[in-house]
Amino acid sequence: MRRILITGGAGFIASHLTERFLALGDKVVAIDNFNDFYNPALKRLNVKAFLADPAHQDSYRLVEGDIRDAHALDEAFSGGPFDVVIHLAAMAGVRPSLESPAYYFDVNVNGTQRLVDRIVPNADRTRLVFASSSSVYGERGGEAFKETDRVTEPISPYAASKAANELQLYACHHATGLKVVCLRFFTVFGPRQRPDLAIHKFCHLIDQGKPVELFGDGSTRRDYTYVGDIVKGIESAMTYDFAGYDIINLGRSEPVLLLDMVRSLEKHLGKKADLVFKPMQVGDVPYTYADISHAREVLGYSPATSFDEGVGHFVDWYRKQKAFSLTS
Repeated sequence: MRRILITGGAGFIASHLTERFLALGDKVVAIDNFNDFYNPALKRLNVKAFLADPAHQDSYRLVEGDIRDAHALDEAFSGGPFDVVIHLAAMAGVRPSLESPAYYFDVNVNGTQRLVDRIVPNADRTRLVFASSSSVYGERGGEAFKETDRVTEPISPYAASKAANELQLYACHHATGLKVVCLRFFTVFGPRQRPDLAIHKFCHLIDQGKPVELFGDGSTRRDYTYVGDIVKGIESAMTYDFAGYDIINLGRSEPVLLLDMVRSLEKHLGKKADLVFKPMQVGDVPYTYADISHAREVLGYSPATSFDEGVGHFVDWYRKQKAFSLTS
């Protein structure tokens, strides 16, 4: 049995991780501030089952608070050190970060440092698994993104904050011996995905018969990665043997055209999209493409869910949630 802390613990990826860990018999502490970046009620739905199930009374605890707040961190760490801390809490989103860069750096960089300061006294026991982002790679040519590539030209404050986190955590590892794995996620999707992200947003608009705005000519590409494959990658990162600091891409390594993403949604919804093309937006990159050879080698990572299959799972969940919201 492991003791695991998940920051951003009521979010999309975190809820899938929590399901997995509780099923394995682990003890999970989640910390989340339930901010209004998107509807907090959706995050509360993500954790409702864990809180309501008597079987999890001793294995699941939710702390409502911010990672920048000392009292919230006191409560999260009150049961003693953790075997693994999975750090998912962050202000997310490229475009919103352009409007509030100082806030993004405060949460993502200062918040991370305050969390790390709590972990370091038990650096010999705790492993930190950090959620980085493919956005650190910036604008690129046509090649796959490798962990050894330079990431010195981020094109949004969000991307810059994630690149800063990687440097920050390397410095911490070097100074204290804390073991840190930085996982660069590539466009994670699936059931419970945030409503501001493209697949969820487009699904809702197509379902409602409303116009879908596409930025660019539809030829941008994203390396969409199904959440179940991300969960498996995180699990492996919690236990594999490594020197003490590592950066690993978690993607599918099969970029999908924006128009093909729309077509997959149309197929699973059984509805046509009303497309409106708009100019590319500041901060957006033309494509993402993960080289996952390092993940395959050290984690045994092998994404198993195709993009279209994952979209089908998402649409099934969307319909169930839609039916629930209409009757509740």
